[in-house]
Amino acid sequence: MARKSHSDSSDAAANPGRLKQIALTYKMTRRSDPKVGLVIAAVGIVVFGILLAIGFLIGHPVYLGILGFLLAFLAMAIVFGRRAEQAAFGQMEGQPGAAAAVLQNVGRGWTTTPAVAMNRSQDVIHRAVGRAGIVLVAEGNPNRLKSLLAAEKKRMARIVVDVPVHDILVGDGEGQVPLKKVRTTMLKLPRVLTAAQVTVANDRLRAMGDLMSNMPLPKGPMPKGMRMPRGGKSR
Repeated sequence: MARKSHSDSSDAAANPGRLKQIALTYKMTRRSDPKVGLVIAAVGIVVFGILLAIGFLIGHPVYLGILGFLLAFLAMAIVFGRRAEQAAFGQMEGQPGAAAAVLQNVGRGWTTTPAVAMNRSQDVIHRAVGRAGIVLVAEGNPNRLKSLLAAEKKRMARIVVDVPVHDILVGDGEGQVPLKKVRTTMLKLPRVLTAAQVTVANDRLRAMGDLMSNMPLPKGPMPKGMRMPRGGKSR
Protein backbone atom coordinates (compact mmCIF):
# COMPACT_ATOMS: atom_id res chain seq x y z
CA MET A 1 0.00 0.00 0.00
CA ALA A 2 1.39 3.39 -0.95
CA ARG A 3 2.14 5.75 1.87
CA LYS A 4 0.78 9.29 1.75
CA SER A 5 3.42 11.96 1.44
CA HIS A 6 3.84 14.71 4.03
CA SER A 7 2.83 17.35 1.46
CA ASP A 8 -0.43 15.53 0.68
CA SER A 9 -1.39 15.39 4.35
CA SER A 10 -0.48 19.02 4.93
CA ASP A 11 -2.55 20.11 1.88
CA ALA A 12 -5.51 18.10 3.14
CA ALA A 13 -5.22 19.73 6.55
CA ALA A 14 -4.92 23.20 5.01
CA ASN A 15 -7.99 22.95 2.75
CA PRO A 16 -10.59 22.85 5.57
CA GLY A 17 -8.85 25.85 7.12
CA ARG A 18 -9.06 27.82 3.88
CA LEU A 19 -12.72 26.93 3.39
CA LYS A 20 -13.49 27.95 6.96
CA GLN A 21 -11.69 31.26 6.45
CA ILE A 22 -13.66 31.93 3.25
CA ALA A 23 -16.92 31.13 5.05
CA LEU A 24 -16.06 33.49 7.91
CA THR A 25 -15.10 36.23 5.46
CA TYR A 26 -18.40 35.78 3.63
CA LYS A 27 -20.39 36.03 6.87
CA MET A 28 -18.49 39.15 7.88
CA THR A 29 -19.07 40.73 4.48
CA ARG A 30 -22.75 39.86 4.43
CA ARG A 31 -23.32 41.71 7.71
CA SER A 32 -22.50 45.04 6.07
CA ASP A 33 -23.27 44.03 2.47
CA PRO A 34 -26.43 41.87 2.50
CA LYS A 35 -26.56 41.64 -1.31
CA VAL A 36 -23.05 40.25 -1.70
CA GLY A 37 -24.32 36.72 -2.43
CA LEU A 38 -26.71 37.89 -5.15
CA VAL A 39 -24.07 40.09 -6.75
CA ILE A 40 -21.50 37.28 -6.85
CA ALA A 41 -24.03 34.82 -8.28
CA ALA A 42 -25.15 37.34 -10.91
CA VAL A 43 -21.56 37.97 -12.01
CA GLY A 44 -20.92 34.24 -12.37
CA ILE A 45 -24.11 33.62 -14.35
CA VAL A 46 -23.54 36.57 -16.70
CA VAL A 47 -19.92 35.65 -17.47
CA PHE A 48 -20.74 31.98 -17.99
CA GLY A 49 -23.80 32.85 -20.11
CA ILE A 50 -21.87 35.21 -22.39
CA LEU A 51 -19.08 32.68 -23.04
CA LEU A 52 -21.58 29.86 -23.59
CA ALA A 53 -23.58 31.97 -26.04
CA ILE A 54 -20.40 32.77 -27.96
CA GLY A 55 -19.63 29.06 -28.01
CA PHE A 56 -22.95 28.25 -29.65
CA LEU A 57 -22.44 31.01 -32.20
CA ILE A 58 -19.04 29.74 -33.31
CA GLY A 59 -19.96 26.06 -32.99
CA HIS A 60 -17.84 25.19 -29.92
CA PRO A 61 -20.24 25.26 -26.96
CA VAL A 62 -18.29 22.67 -24.95
CA TYR A 63 -14.93 24.44 -25.15
CA LEU A 64 -16.40 27.88 -24.50
CA GLY A 65 -18.61 26.43 -21.78
CA ILE A 66 -15.56 25.12 -19.91
CA LEU A 67 -13.73 28.41 -20.44
CA GLY A 68 -16.83 30.30 -19.34
CA PHE A 69 -17.02 28.26 -16.14
CA LEU A 70 -13.40 29.01 -15.28
CA LEU A 71 -13.71 32.71 -16.09
CA ALA A 72 -16.98 32.93 -14.17
CA PHE A 73 -15.30 31.43 -11.09
CA LEU A 74 -12.40 33.88 -11.44
CA ALA A 75 -14.75 36.86 -11.82
CA MET A 76 -16.76 35.77 -8.77
CA ALA A 77 -13.57 35.49 -6.71
CA ILE A 78 -12.41 38.97 -7.77
CA VAL A 79 -15.77 40.60 -7.02
CA PHE A 80 -16.03 38.80 -3.68
CA GLY A 81 -12.51 39.90 -2.71
CA ARG A 82 -13.21 43.54 -3.49
CA ARG A 83 -16.54 43.64 -1.68
CA ALA A 84 -15.02 41.85 1.32
CA GLU A 85 -12.23 44.43 1.42
CA GLN A 86 -14.74 47.28 1.24
CA ALA A 87 -16.77 45.72 4.05
CA ALA A 88 -13.67 45.31 6.21
CA PHE A 89 -12.65 48.95 5.73
CA GLY A 90 -16.21 50.07 6.40
CA GLN A 91 -16.20 48.27 9.74
CA MET A 92 -12.77 49.62 10.69
CA GLU A 93 -13.40 53.26 9.81
CA GLY A 94 -13.78 55.40 12.89
CA GLN A 95 -12.36 52.73 15.17
CA PRO A 96 -9.25 53.63 17.23
CA GLY A 97 -6.15 52.00 15.79
CA ALA A 98 -7.72 51.25 12.40
CA ALA A 99 -4.76 52.79 10.56
CA ALA A 100 -2.36 50.55 12.49
CA ALA A 101 -4.25 47.49 11.22
CA VAL A 102 -3.90 48.75 7.66
CA LEU A 103 -0.16 49.38 8.09
CA GLN A 104 0.38 45.81 9.24
CA ASN A 105 -0.74 44.70 5.77
CA VAL A 106 1.08 47.23 3.60
CA GLY A 107 3.42 44.57 2.27
CA ARG A 108 7.01 43.43 2.32
CA GLY A 109 9.76 46.00 2.71
CA TRP A 110 7.92 48.06 5.32
CA THR A 111 8.57 48.03 9.07
CA THR A 112 5.64 49.42 11.05
CA THR A 113 5.48 50.61 14.63
CA PRO A 114 2.01 51.46 15.96
CA ALA A 115 1.36 54.32 18.38
CA VAL A 116 4.74 56.03 18.40
CA ALA A 117 3.02 59.16 19.72
CA MET A 118 -0.31 59.83 21.39
CA ASN A 119 -2.01 62.55 23.40
CA ARG A 120 -4.67 62.44 26.10
CA SER A 121 -7.42 62.83 23.49
CA GLN A 122 -6.19 59.57 21.92
CA ASP A 123 -5.03 61.19 18.70
CA VAL A 124 -2.31 58.81 17.61
CA ILE A 125 0.59 58.56 15.17
CA HIS A 126 1.88 55.31 13.69
CA ARG A 127 5.21 54.96 11.90
CA ALA A 128 6.23 52.96 8.84
CA VAL A 129 9.75 52.78 7.42
CA GLY A 130 10.53 51.57 3.91
CA ARG A 131 12.33 52.41 0.68
CA ALA A 132 10.22 55.59 0.41
CA GLY A 133 11.54 56.81 3.76
CA ILE A 134 9.57 57.37 6.95
CA VAL A 135 5.79 57.63 6.79
CA LEU A 136 3.89 58.98 9.79
CA VAL A 137 0.25 57.94 9.62
CA ALA A 138 -1.92 60.02 11.95
CA GLU A 139 -5.52 59.44 12.98
CA GLY A 140 -7.64 61.69 15.15
CA ASN A 141 -8.50 65.38 15.21
CA PRO A 142 -6.63 67.16 12.35
CA ASN A 143 -6.02 70.32 14.37
CA ARG A 144 -4.49 68.49 17.30
CA LEU A 145 -2.52 66.18 15.03
CA LYS A 146 -0.56 69.08 13.52
CA SER A 147 1.29 69.78 16.75
CA LEU A 148 1.67 66.08 17.48
CA LEU A 149 3.21 65.48 14.05
CA ALA A 150 5.53 68.47 14.42
CA ALA A 151 6.76 67.19 17.79
CA GLU A 152 7.37 63.68 16.40
CA LYS A 153 9.27 65.00 13.38
CA LYS A 154 11.44 67.17 15.63
CA ARG A 155 12.16 64.17 17.83
CA MET A 156 13.16 62.00 14.86
CA ALA A 157 15.31 64.75 13.31
CA ARG A 158 17.79 64.33 16.15
CA ILE A 159 18.31 60.67 15.26
CA VAL A 160 17.62 60.20 11.54
CA VAL A 161 19.23 62.55 9.03
CA ASP A 162 18.71 62.76 5.24
CA VAL A 163 15.73 60.42 5.29
CA PRO A 164 12.48 61.67 3.67
CA VAL A 165 9.57 62.00 6.07
CA HIS A 166 6.00 61.85 4.76
CA ASP A 167 2.85 62.30 6.80
CA ILE A 168 -0.62 60.97 6.08
CA LEU A 169 -3.71 62.21 7.91
CA VAL A 170 -6.40 59.55 7.85
CA GLY A 171 -9.91 60.80 7.21
CA ASP A 172 -12.40 61.98 4.61
CA GLY A 173 -11.78 65.72 4.90
CA GLU A 174 -9.73 68.05 2.73
CA GLY A 175 -6.06 67.11 2.70
CA GLN A 176 -6.79 63.76 4.32
CA VAL A 177 -6.51 60.22 2.95
CA PRO A 178 -9.41 57.76 3.36
CA LEU A 179 -8.52 54.65 5.33
CA LYS A 180 -9.01 52.36 2.32
CA LYS A 181 -6.50 54.43 0.29
CA VAL A 182 -3.71 54.59 2.88
CA ARG A 183 -1.94 51.49 1.52
CA THR A 184 -2.06 52.57 -2.13
CA THR A 185 -0.92 56.09 -1.18
CA MET A 186 2.13 54.66 0.58
CA LEU A 187 2.98 52.31 -2.27
CA LYS A 188 2.92 55.21 -4.75
CA LEU A 189 5.62 57.12 -2.85
CA PRO A 190 8.95 57.25 -4.72
CA ARG A 191 11.53 54.73 -3.52
CA VAL A 192 14.65 56.76 -2.77
CA LEU A 193 16.46 54.69 -0.11
CA THR A 194 18.57 51.59 -0.50
CA ALA A 195 17.90 48.49 1.61
CA ALA A 196 20.98 49.30 3.69
CA GLN A 197 19.73 52.84 4.39
CA VAL A 198 16.36 51.46 5.45
CA THR A 199 18.09 49.10 7.89
CA VAL A 200 20.15 51.94 9.39
CA ALA A 201 17.07 54.15 9.77
CA ASN A 202 15.14 51.33 11.43
CA ASP A 203 17.99 50.61 13.85
CA ARG A 204 18.26 54.26 14.89
CA LEU A 205 14.52 54.67 15.33
CA ARG A 206 14.36 51.43 17.29
CA ALA A 207 17.11 52.68 19.60
CA MET A 208 15.13 55.90 20.09
CA GLY A 209 12.21 53.82 21.33
CA ASP A 210 8.49 54.40 20.98
CA LEU A 211 5.62 55.46 23.16
CA MET A 212 5.09 52.10 24.85
CA SER A 213 8.75 51.18 25.37
CA ASN A 214 9.59 54.61 26.82
CA MET A 215 6.59 54.83 29.10
CA PRO A 216 7.70 54.51 32.73
CA LEU A 217 5.75 51.49 33.94
CA PRO A 218 6.06 50.29 37.54
CA LYS A 219 7.03 46.72 38.24
CA GLY A 220 4.29 44.28 39.16
CA PRO A 221 0.58 44.61 38.34
CA MET A 222 -0.48 47.82 36.60
CA PRO A 223 -2.28 50.08 39.10
CA LYS A 224 -5.91 50.92 38.46
CA GLY A 225 -6.72 54.33 37.05
CA MET A 226 -3.34 54.76 35.35
CA ARG A 227 -3.50 57.47 32.66
CA MET A 228 -1.55 58.24 29.54
CA PRO A 229 1.11 60.95 29.80
CA ARG A 230 -0.01 64.49 28.93
CA GLY A 231 2.31 65.16 26.03
CA GLY A 232 2.46 63.54 22.61
CA LYS A 233 6.18 62.91 22.99
CA SER A 234 7.47 59.59 24.12
CA ARG A 235 10.10 61.19 26.35
